[in-house]
Amino acid sequence: MTSTSTPPGLTRFNALEEHAACTVLREACASTAWAKRLLAARPYATCEDLYAASDAAMAELTAADLDEAMAGHPPIGRPEPGDPTSAREQSGMAGASDALKAEMLELNLAYQERFGHVFLICATGRTGEQMRDAVRERIGNPPEREREIVRTELGKINRIRLARLVEED
Repeated sequence: MTSTSTPPGLTRFNALEEHAACTVLREACASTAWAKRLLAARPYATCEDLYAASDAAMAELTAADLDEAMAGHPPIGRPEPGDPTSAREQSGMAGASDALKAEMLELNLAYQERFGHVFLICATGRTGEQMRDAVRERIGNPPEREREIVRTELGKINRIRLARLVEED
């Protein structure tokens, strides 16, 4: 038997005043356009409805919107001090060797020089080696292909962050 009641965390999100809801959405994704699209579709009956709205909004982001979203993400291996979200998501780098951390720094810089933005990957559950291998693989991509990979990775990150937001009691 499935429940048709809205989860408590989603009920709280739906009930938030618009400014507060925008603030929590912008903590999940720095794109103003993405947050506005999600706000406009409230209230959500289910978490899946929210995730689907997030995916649809992500698909509609312009290049400038993607740039704004990426600006909210620190480089892999260097989470923002005092930011538990990026530290948790990048925990695979926490125990990495000094050599791996140094290599990631070099790769991050090379990637940023090539594409003009941080290397973005859904780091949750990935080891430092897996993240290093991904940047090595993706640095050779054409810019258009890399932009679409970034869009996909942002979508994954947004779903994880939204799940944390609405599934908390």
